[in-house]
Amino acid sequence: QVQLVESGGGVVQAGGSLSLSCVASGNIGSIAGMGWYRRTTEHQRELTATMTNDGVTNYVDSVKGRFTISRDNAQNTVSLQMDDLKPEDTGVYFCTAWNSDYDGYWGQGTRVTVSS
Repeated sequence: QVQLVESGGGVVQAGGSLSLSCVASGNIGSIAGMGWYRRTTEHQRELTATMTNDGVTNYVDSVKGRFTISRDNAQNTVSLQMDDLKPEDTGVYFCTAWNSDYDGYWGQGTRVTVSS
């Protein structure tokens, strides 16, 4: 089992920036990748950004060029730097991790609100 705890999020005006962080604990040696999903008014669950242990990243098109995912394997953390935020980025952001069998683990979620 892997436990994930998120921090960050909050309220920001459009065009502003926020940073999210997530720390993994438990069976961290099994982790093959980590990332972020979000729940917005438009999407129940949307892949936002992910990164494998090999450093391969994947972003949803709507955040490319604005969001940056990073990982610190020594600290078992994954972060998401969000710049030029837009009202449509408003939602609950969930940290996720998966193992080589694609078993998924989820954090409790952290809310991001972007005001226009």
